[in-house]
Amino acid sequence: MIGIDAIDGKLLDAVQAGIPLVERPYRALGEGLGLTEGDVLERIARLKADSIIRNIGAIFDTSRLGYRSSLVGFRLREECVDEAAVLVNAHPGVSHNYLRSFAFSNDYRPAAYCPYNMWFTLAVAPESQLGLETSMAILARDTGAEAARLFPSLRVFKIGVRLDMDAEAAGARKEEGNFFTGNGAAGNGLRPTERRIVQILQHDLALIEKPFCEIARQCGLDVETLLAGARELLQRKIMRRFAAILNHRKAGYTGNVMAAWPVSEEKVEAIGLQMAQFRAVSHCYQRPAYPEWPFTLFTMVHQKSREACEETVAAISRETGISDYAMLWTTREFKKIRLKYFTEDYAAWEEKAVTR
Repeated sequence: MIGIDAIDGKLLDAVQAGIPLVERPYRALGEGLGLTEGDVLERIARLKADSIIRNIGAIFDTSRLGYRSSLVGFRLREECVDEAAVLVNAHPGVSHNYLRSFAFSNDYRPAAYCPYNMWFTLAVAPESQLGLETSMAILARDTGAEAARLFPSLRVFKIGVRLDMDAEAAGARKEEGNFFTGNGAAGNGLRPTERRIVQILQHDLALIEKPFCEIARQCGLDVETLLAGARELLQRKIMRRFAAILNHRKAGYTGNVMAAWPVSEEKVEAIGLQMAQFRAVSHCYQRPAYPEWPFTLFTMVHQKSREACEETVAAISRETGISDYAMLWTTREFKKIRLKYFTEDYAAWEEKAVTR
């Protein structure tokens, strides 16, 4: 890690948990850590300059904003990957896009499976004329994908990357709490004022004493109304949290793997809840299985090395009794951003797509 001391570590833990939705958020952060407002601003500025903090802003529940989204798997020939990544990344609803390689547990091999190698998230706006399935089909056509599947979340057992800066705590195997978050309630019932608040809160929070005052001005609101609206979005779970997102590698987390598990429907909920209890698991979803893809539970594991990821996956296997699994390792990162909601980019992409 680049120049992170113990105080930085505590600050990074705090900003990942949530930035207070008050007029002077950095002062409120400092009060909880024994730091002055100036100290907090100076440290965050340095951590951002070192690319340890990617950005600070609202993290929204895509489905509660009325968007439809899914994980997508493509099988692409090696010589097509680079051009395909450019085409996929051009869609405004693609926030993450990776090339992944497979490794299986022990001698496990599914009877028939398709080795999807490009994995990305795809979202379409509430007003989409094409929809999720057609948008994926257009991308598959344009990239020359040999196979393509949607893997939407059927149940969410845990969601949210929180990188623990305490070395000993980061290695702890389990954590307290029930992380079951439901399936996400689809909807598009935002009032015009709420929509404006969503649009502005997704931008990076300024490093000034009263950053929400400028945001309120841009929304045409007073700061008290803005903050009350933001807190209501949080209470209604439309906003999951207002927090910092870290650069994993810069923060010392160089290992990550997507583990896929073939779990029967009657065991999915119990096993999913077990897997969610592991500290290193940031995401745990049930997704649909297909004839060529028998895996129903997906877990994202973040650790400080590849070896630590392997140890975590093995520990999950031992505790749950699920001995068959696949590990999908990231070999290339093509895109990793936060989605931008309620922009004109989605309609523009669709208009261009249907004229090709």
